[in-house]
Amino acid sequence: MIRTTAPRLRTLLLLLLAVTGALLAGASPASAHAALTGSDPAQGVVARTAPSQVSLTFSEKVAMSDDSVRVLDPRGKPVQTGSPANVRGTTYSVKLKSGLAKGTYTVTYQVVSADSHPVAGAYTFSVGAPSRTVVTGTAPAAGGGVVGGLYAFGRYVSYAGFIVLAGGAAFVLACWQRGAGVRAVQRLVVGGWIALTAATLWLLLLRGSYTTSGAFADVFDLDLLGQVLQTKTGAALVSRLLLLAAAALFVAVLFGTYTRREDATEKRDLTFGLAVGGVVVAAGLATSWAMAEHASTGLQPGLAMPVDVVHLLAVAAWLGGLTALLTALYRAPAEQPVEAAAVRRFSRLAFGSVLALVLTGVYQSWRQLGSWSAFTETRYGQLLLAKIALVAVLVGIAGLSRRWTGRLTDRSADAAGRARADRVPAATTTRGGGAGGDAGDPDDARRAAQLARQRAAVDAARQKRLRDADENRFGLRRSVLAEAGVALVLLAVTTALTQTEPGRTEQEAEAAASASAGSGTSAASGALTLDMPFDTGGADGKGVVRVGLDPARVGGNEMHVYVQRSNGRAFDVPEVKVSFTLEAQKIGPLPVNPDHITTGHWSANGVQLPVAGNWKVAVTVRTSDIDQATVSKNAQIG
Repeated sequence: MIRTTAPRLRTLLLLLLAVTGALLAGASPASAHAALTGSDPAQGVVARTAPSQVSLTFSEKVAMSDDSVRVLDPRGKPVQTGSPANVRGTTYSVKLKSGLAKGTYTVTYQVVSADSHPVAGAYTFSVGAPSRTVVTGTAPAAGGGVVGGLYAFGRYVSYAGFIVLAGGAAFVLACWQRGAGVRAVQRLVVGGWIALTAATLWLLLLRGSYTTSGAFADVFDLDLLGQVLQTKTGAALVSRLLLLAAAALFVAVLFGTYTRREDATEKRDLTFGLAVGGVVVAAGLATSWAMAEHASTGLQPGLAMPVDVVHLLAVAAWLGGLTALLTALYRAPAEQPVEAAAVRRFSRLAFGSVLALVLTGVYQSWRQLGSWSAFTETRYGQLLLAKIALVAVLVGIAGLSRRWTGRLTDRSADAAGRARADRVPAATTTRGGGAGGDAGDPDDARRAAQLARQRAAVDAARQKRLRDADENRFGLRRSVLAEAGVALVLLAVTTALTQTEPGRTEQEAEAAASASAGSGTSAASGALTLDMPFDTGGADGKGVVRVGLDPARVGGNEMHVYVQRSNGRAFDVPEVKVSFTLEAQKIGPLPVNPDHITTGHWSANGVQLPVAGNWKVAVTVRTSDIDQATVSKNAQIG
C-alpha cells in the first residue's frame, strides 16, 4: 500500500492540472461581471444631429481610467475629449468634439467592475446616415490571453493555499494536537502559506496588465503597479500580505513552542490562544476575498460579505482538514499514527462545515442567480450545477469515510507500541556493549550503531505493516483519497465560478441588450426588417434572427443582425453568416461576414447590392461546433 501512494498522488496532480486547464481554457474576457445595460446614443441608432456626449450605463459601478471610453470616427480617429465622468449611479459619460461629420462611429469601452473583473465591449451608432468605417468594432481584450490564463491560475493557487493553510492548522488544533510535531503535517501547512503568499504577489504583479492591455510585457510596469495599489482589489491583496505575516507567526508558534509544551495547563492555555488568533487571522484572509469580489457588490452586500467569509472558512475547515487527514494517514511516522479519536473529531468538524456550506451556499445561489432558468441558461448557473453535483458526490464519499471511522480502532498502534517496548532491552544491551563486545572499541561502536539503525528501520517497517493491516484504516485511507480527488476538481470549478458573470447579471444584461437591439433596429434599419425563426437541432438551438437593412436600396447598405432566444433575450451564438441571392438574374450568392458587436448583435457596413429586385436573404446561424441552420426570406431591394 505504501508503494502505491506516490503514483496515486501523481494521478491526482495530473487530474488537477487537466481539469484546471479545461476550466481556464473556457475563461474569456466575456466572463466579466458588470454588463452594459444601456447607452446614449443607443447601439445601431442613426441620429439626425451629432450628439455632444456618449453615455454608458452598467449593471453595477465600475472603475474607469482616462482612456476607458473611446469614440472613433469612420476613419478610426478618436473624437472624445477629456476623461469619462460618473454622471449618476452607474451611468458614465464622455464629451465629444463639436461638429462631427456624418457617418458611423464606434464606441469602445474597457472598465473594471466593482467585483474586480475587467469589462470590455464595443458598439456603433451613426450620425446623419451610416457609412463605411475602418474600425472593426472590437474592443480591447481585457482579462484574456496569456495574462488572463496566468491570473486565473494564480487565483486557483491562492484559494488552494488558503484552504491548506487554514484547514490544516484547524485540523491540528481541533482534531489532532499531536500532529503539530509530525513533519509531514508541518510541511503541508507551511506549503499552504508559501503557496498563498507567492500567489498573492503574483496576482498583484499581474493585476495591472490583466485589467488593461493584457500584454505580458506590462506585468512589471511599476506605473501600472502603482495604479493597482490605489484600487479596491490592490488594497485587498496588500491586506492579505499583511495578514500572511501574522499567519507566519501563528505557524511558527504552532509548530515550535506548542510542540515543546509539556505542562497540561500551559498547553491548554496556548491551545485556546492559538485557536482564537487562528480564527481571527483566517477570517481576515477570507475577508480579503469577500471585500473585492462577488459579495462586495450587487444585492445585500452588508449581509453577503460575512456570509461569504463563513462560506470560505467552512470550505477550508472541510477540504483543508481533509488534506491534512490524508497526509496523516499516508505520511505520519509509524510510531505516531493518527488516532481513531482524532479521525472522529474531524468527522464531526467536517459535518458541521458541510451544514455551514449548504446554508451559505443556498443564500449565495439565490443572490447570484435570481431565477430558476438561470441554472440552465447561464454559464454561471451551469457551473453552479456542476459544483452542486461535485459536493453531492463528495458528501456521499464522506459518508463512506464516516462508516470506516466508526469502525476504526487503535489496536494496530497499540500492538506496535507493545512490540517496540519488547525490543528496547535488546537494543539497549547492544549499545551498552554487553552483547556487542567492548564498548571502548571504535569498530565495535560503529557496528553497534549500524545494527541499531538497521533494527530501527526494521522496527519502523513492522509498525507500518501492523498499522496498515487494519482493514478499517485501509478503507478509510482509500475513501479519504477519493474525497481529495473530488475536492481538487471541486476547487477548480469554484475558481471558475468566481471568474464568471453571475446569472442574475447576465440575464439582466441580455434583457437590456434585447430591448436596445429592438430600438436600434427600428431607428437604423427601418427601411427593411426580416424576422426568421431557426432551429439548429442541437441543445439550446432555437431562436429568432432579425436582419435589418438600411436604406434597403441599390448600392451600399448598413446591415444589422440580431439573434435572440425564443424568450426574446439576446443569444450569443458563435457565428453568423449572411448571403444575398437574386435568382431571377442569377446573381449571387453574395456572402457577407458581419462583425460581432456585442451579445447577440452583428453588423456590417457597405453591403453592396448591385441591382434592384426580389433578393433572397439567407442567414446561417451556428450554435455549437456541429449545430447550425440556414434560414432565408425574400425582400424587395430598390
